[in-house]
Amino acid sequence: MDLYRQLRLVRRHWWIVLVTLMVALGVTALVTVRAQPRYVASVTFFVTTPSQGVTDAYQGGLFLQQRVKSYAELLTSDRLAQAAVADSQLGLTAEEVQRRVSTSTETGTVLLRASVTDTDQTRALRVTEALSAKFVELVQKVETRPDGSPGPIKIEVVSGPRVTPSPVSPQPVRNTAIGALLGLLAGVGLAILRGMADVRLRDAAGLQRVTGSPLLGEIPIDATARTAPLIVGDAATSARAEAVRKLRTNLRFVDVHEPARVIAVTSALQGEGKTTLSCNLAIALAEAGWRVLLVDADLRRPKVGDYLGIDPGVGLTDVLVGDVQVGDVVQRWGDKSLLVLPSGSAPPNPSELLGSKAMSDLLLALRESADIVIIDTAPLLAVTDGVVVAVQADGALLVTQQGRTSRAQVAAAARALHSVSVRLLGCVLNMARVPKAEAYQYEAYRVVAAATGGQSVPTDRRRTGRHAERARAGEASDHTQELTRLSR
Repeated sequence: MDLYRQLRLVRRHWWIVLVTLMVALGVTALVTVRAQPRYVASVTFFVTTPSQGVTDAYQGGLFLQQRVKSYAELLTSDRLAQAAVADSQLGLTAEEVQRRVSTSTETGTVLLRASVTDTDQTRALRVTEALSAKFVELVQKVETRPDGSPGPIKIEVVSGPRVTPSPVSPQPVRNTAIGALLGLLAGVGLAILRGMADVRLRDAAGLQRVTGSPLLGEIPIDATARTAPLIVGDAATSARAEAVRKLRTNLRFVDVHEPARVIAVTSALQGEGKTTLSCNLAIALAEAGWRVLLVDADLRRPKVGDYLGIDPGVGLTDVLVGDVQVGDVVQRWGDKSLLVLPSGSAPPNPSELLGSKAMSDLLLALRESADIVIIDTAPLLAVTDGVVVAVQADGALLVTQQGRTSRAQVAAAARALHSVSVRLLGCVLNMARVPKAEAYQYEAYRVVAAATGGQSVPTDRRRTGRHAERARAGEASDHTQELTRLSR
């Protein structure tokens, strides 16, 4: 995984980083508040030996440097701790004194430093004083020669004992900095792991890789889509409507030499927005002057009639069983060249009905009567209806909702189409999160609603409302004869 992708995962799961950072800071603050203040008392010893001449001084220095390391161990020994406890009223045991003592030496010198850490400032100083006095005596005893003469080593206190006036721990600033750094690192790590474990499709590039087909459109998420799913009225000037128009353009030029006139719109799962996209795509094509027929072939859960406000009681099912003629149930929608064939009554055998010869003959007839036929089908992974319809169409359009469908599910849907040699025209990423920069660019060229009539006009108002109304009336009259012939 490259750095760019890791940064994208961190940005996508920024809330994990934030939560982890806040938890780390909270734990750090709690530990800091509950920790007892600790003081340090210290004393520094100078180790020396009599010497004569430069050579003796040099050799004696090397000897003392080695000796100092041994004295550091002696400062934390049981013997010294017991001696300090025996002669002083410290209120501590020898083991407790040992745990409080630490030593340090400076390389290349004969200085030895002893530190005592305690929660009681006065006791820390008393323990240090007792240890310094007993340590000098202990070294003299240890270094005394067998004949009773003094040893060659001399210990002197050159600094201390003294205690720090303020606690050395806890240190709120340092603890907060360390906690924030650890929390940030942990949050970034968790965000990357969460992103790597996330199998859902999150971007258009991933959708293209999984399906192996071109990306024909990205429909941005729109909060008003629940109440106004169709791109008419005020929604006709939204970024969502413009994205559908881009899809319309891409779909018409996806294969210039073999254009698709009968298009099956499907998805891997239900609830990914395929029906809404089918309706909006049909509306966008009709706005461009194409004769469009929208067929609701999702016989199990038909929704086209609900979105368009058309009674689905009699429709495709009744035509396929031979009860009615297609011209008797096709309904015109709005003032555009858009006809709708609703689903009709619910059949007991949708798959068999959609795969029948009657369905094949109907699509041949509709192909000759309309410029483009849009078929809303059932989800591919739920039932086989979508595949049955897609086989009879010129191609299929696969709709996937961003952040909802997994890569495995989309791949399975694509395989279901490829396994029966369905021409996958392309894919559409629905409810996509568009960067703010792109949204801003669209707003700069966005059309606004006119003060009267509720129609949309360009912001420069080059065409007056009267001229626009005449143009729309002329377009509607041009398609009247075509719509009448189709409904028959």
